Amino acid sequence: MILRNTVNKTYIVIPTYNEKENLPILVDELFALDIPNLTILIVDDNSPDGTGKIADDLMEKFPDKILVIHRKGKLGLGTAYITGFKYCLEQGADYIVQMDADFSHNPKKVIELLKRLEEADIAIGSRYISGGSLDENWSIFRKGLSAFGNLYTRAILRMPISDATGGFRAMKRTTLAGIPLDRVKSQGYAFQIEMAYVSYLNGFTFSEVPIYFANRTRGDSKMSLKIQLEAARRVWAILYEYRDLKRPKQS
Repeated sequence: MILRNTVNKTYIVIPTYNEKENLPILVDELFALDIPNLTILIVDDNSPDGTGKIADDLMEKFPDKILVIHRKGKLGLGTAYITGFKYCLEQGADYIVQMDADFSHNPKKVIELLKRLEEADIAIGSRYISGGSLDENWSIFRKGLSAFGNLYTRAILRMPISDATGGFRAMKRTTLAGIPLDRVKSQGYAFQIEMAYVSYLNGFTFSEVPIYFANRTRGDSKMSLKIQLEAARRVWAILYEYRDLKRPKQS
């Protein structure tokens, strides 16, 4: 079993921008999971609220368990993840988890995501399979927009997953190493879509874990209608940019 193998290295990549209230709590909850050989990699985009300093303090508190990459400014979610992924591969990570810092992703679900890597190359926290759901306080419009975004993406890219825009995922090292990370240019929602699509085109398998996607209770949301509309346009560009990769035959 993955979690009982103390040889394997698990890295959790957490991009941050103004998450000073959430980060210390999240770190404590992740370490409480008692995952062997766990390292948390924080990629901070020079947060004005001092998140970077808090990350450094946490690194001192948990030596050899927390690593911090400081970037010079707000360079985008996609490049933050790519920077973190490449670093994880350089450090010999066996399993890589990506998640938000705002508690929209329940830390306890990390265990189940890692468990699913016994049967698939990528495990996805899904809001759109049985047992998954969105925050009950979201408006009907917001829920509808989110659901439509997934249906729209799946219709264009024809991927066999229900949640193409979610950012709560776990991957094997061999999976991440097999993805042409330098080709991935998207940001925001579109980054998650592009990573899933290129993984699919390269023949990697998926397993979806139902999750409850909670609204943040601390700090300000970075999501907007503009970002979602940009992602919708970007889907067509993704389809074109990877036209050289042949989709695997459907069974």
